[in-house]
Amino acid sequence: MLEKIGLDPDVSRAAARWAAADAVLGRVICVDRGLVTVLSEGGPRRATLGGGLLGRVARDPTEAPCTGDWCMVREWPDGRDTLERLLPRRTAVVRASAGRQSHGQVLCANVDIAAVVVALHPLPVLSKVERLVALAWESGARPLVVLTKSDLVSDADQVAEDVSEAAPGVDVVTVSARVGDGIAGLRARLEGRSTLALLGPSGHGKSSLLNALVGAELLATRAIREDGRGRHTSVRRELVPLPGGGAVLDTPGLRGVGLLDAAGGLSLTFRDVDALAAGCRFSDCRHEGEPGCHVALAIEDGDLSLRRFESWLHLQRELRRAASRADARLRLERAKGGKRQARRTGQARP
Repeated sequence: MLEKIGLDPDVSRAAARWAAADAVLGRVICVDRGLVTVLSEGGPRRATLGGGLLGRVARDPTEAPCTGDWCMVREWPDGRDTLERLLPRRTAVVRASAGRQSHGQVLCANVDIAAVVVALHPLPVLSKVERLVALAWESGARPLVVLTKSDLVSDADQVAEDVSEAAPGVDVVTVSARVGDGIAGLRARLEGRSTLALLGPSGHGKSSLLNALVGAELLATRAIREDGRGRHTSVRRELVPLPGGGAVLDTPGLRGVGLLDAAGGLSLTFRDVDALAAGCRFSDCRHEGEPGCHVALAIEDGDLSLRRFESWLHLQRELRRAASRADARLRLERAKGGKRQARRTGQARP
């Protein structure tokens, strides 16, 4: 069973290092209010967090189990199951936490394809596509853009070309879950046992897409609002095995996605802008009219859109702010650690 949803020799070797008579390997398929549903060879089981893992999560929220994780579950004589250890993550989709915290939030783990799901109607907002593609690149998975609801528009191919320019190096496919166009080709990308994660805002067809891939109405769907904004349908992240092998991981609609430590993903998303910036005469060029600025020249010649340049600038500034908050948190934690150490050794000042 587990081989069909991605179990490979690397996961098996990692599990063998923590093997015990009362421990079994499984994959997290859902997390709901601290209760974790794990799929093992014996079927699904519900587990709470073991004591050691609870301590790690308290220190670092990214250590919390998330959908897609491979894990070791301990079986107790009284019938309880506890999740004792997460195995190393091969890939992870991580966004900045809400508010001004510097910790990240792991949306899902161990996915092979991170699909940015965007509806063709209303017209996609390219800056939002770029943000999600950067998130997908940074995860370590293979990015993909899936344009849904192709049956509602007559210019799907033209829109796909525009989206391709905003996501260089990323495949862009158009599908319709309602009439089935493109579904077989998307399913074929899973190569038997790969995991596809669906990332995107509410109302853009992620749940409908999952139902079409599975071939059954597993998740509820709701009509889009009259103002074009999405309605939340999925309220939790859930991994669903496909009948022919592989799995699809649905996520709740992402209203806002903050990038965190995603310089690599941003570079891959804006490789054209980075290449232009590298050719500027001055290494610290701000692209604001300096002589020898290749970025400004490309905008003037029409080779780079002003919209794409401004999107690049905005995300660069966001990453710098996130890095600054992370540095401030680390300084505070070091200061607190120094005070605790001083108190333990009796060297604290009165």
